[in-house]
Amino acid sequence: MKNLQGMLQQVQKMQAEMQRVQAELVNKTVSEEAGGGMIKATVNGARELISLEIDPQVINKEEKEILEDLVVAAVNKALNSAAKMAEEELAKVTKGMIPPGLNIPGF
Repeated sequence: MKNLQGMLQQVQKMQAEMQRVQAELVNKTVSEEAGGGMIKATVNGARELISLEIDPQVINKEEKEILEDLVVAAVNKALNSAAKMAEEELAKVTKGMIPPGLNIPGF
């Protein structure tokens, strides 16, 4: 019974730590570029798009589809980097208790 109580305390501590990490991830950002730096997307650890920068040189009505594709590429790269960052932060909390790549909501 004592071991079970100790295990429950560890799980509760880990849950509290995970909540703390989730709160901190909102303030951590990653940026990725597409089109040789013409498009830059910044995403936070909660996978929210924070900013999008577009070089004025690529704004051309005739090349609208190319610009849209570059925006999508930059945002997707930034979202993937944010997911990796969140997974790395979570791994620090769980210390290997949760296998990498496990899809946990919010991370």
